[in-house]
Amino acid sequence: MKSLRHAVALLVPALLAMIAGAAVLVFSVGRRVVTPSSRVPDTEILAVDTGAQTVELARTPDTELPGRYGLFTTGTHDYLKLGAVLSADAGRVRRKLLTEVDAGAEIDRPAAFSGWYYTSPSELHLPWEPVLIGSPAGPCPAWLFPAESSTWVIQIHGRGVTRAECLRAVPVFHAMGLPTLVVSYRNDGDAPPSRGGSYALGASEWRDVDAAISYALRHGAVRVVLMGWSMGGAIALQTAVSSGSRQAIAGLVLDSPVVDWRPVLRYQAHASGIVAPLPTLAMNALSSPLTARLSGAEDAIPFDRLDMVRRADELTVPILLLHSDDDGFVPVDASRALAEARPDLVTMPHFAVARHTKLWNYDQLGWTTAITEWMAANGFSAGE
Repeated sequence: MKSLRHAVALLVPALLAMIAGAAVLVFSVGRRVVTPSSRVPDTEILAVDTGAQTVELARTPDTELPGRYGLFTTGTHDYLKLGAVLSADAGRVRRKLLTEVDAGAEIDRPAAFSGWYYTSPSELHLPWEPVLIGSPAGPCPAWLFPAESSTWVIQIHGRGVTRAECLRAVPVFHAMGLPTLVVSYRNDGDAPPSRGGSYALGASEWRDVDAAISYALRHGAVRVVLMGWSMGGAIALQTAVSSGSRQAIAGLVLDSPVVDWRPVLRYQAHASGIVAPLPTLAMNALSSPLTARLSGAEDAIPFDRLDMVRRADELTVPILLLHSDDDGFVPVDASRALAEARPDLVTMPHFAVARHTKLWNYDQLGWTTAITEWMAANGFSAGE
């Protein structure tokens, strides 16, 4: 009996330590999901030839893509524009530099490959003005590209980036004669932080977009088309079913969108080496009012409410869904499921190779044609 008591005395603290360690790990995984993060280097610069104006990068599924892209770097240049692939082998890719790099420039090896291409509205050479949107989070900066139409496009960027991500689409809508409002939202680095400074994955950010709709309606808009990129797609979908001005929302354009967070987070966890059941436990912790704050969230994350496949019958406006089969960050499955659930509303042209939010970069003509034809077919061109 004495030995049994001794064994129990040793076992109980060990079990408690294991449980505490597991809880810490679960909460840590949850925090990764809702904590705004800075850009993470994912690309290695191997060489820069300032004479030929070329750069060699370690070969990855992103760096080998044809098209125009951007590269966030450190050193003399903090951003480089990249052009065509000139050559490639098993380990490296040589691309044309579209940003001139002077001899002697220092560029560090770690970099982040990007589909942004444009970083400032002035690069588009279109009329624009900075405006502030008064939202529940506070004054949210936005860029307004004016035009005469009463149909406005409101663009919403994705997670961990800023509104510059959206600039690629502005010329497409401008050519149709449509004003474009490129917005920021709480905790994105441009807009004010919320009280806890964490993402709600669309569950609260939609209120800032709702404020942008109200701004547009006060300044001449009669109807709006929301365009969301990645997490911006989740925000656009939540706005479409929650906004007090939803009668003014006439359509949605979604690029590589998050339609349901659960498969996305499981996919990203697996890609990061986080094994089951940790992703599910982390989502359970984030969705519980008792443990959400321990996981870094301000409030419980309503994953059921964010699942727009489950809520597909609540959608009422036409949707253009642009999503590549090989996305590599937000799997395409939920987008396909939404298209299957609402074939009466969803148009989903097929894109096989473009990775995440890089459809414009890889196939600018196909991407632009898909948007312009869908907009025209739904009567969203200027004057219609």
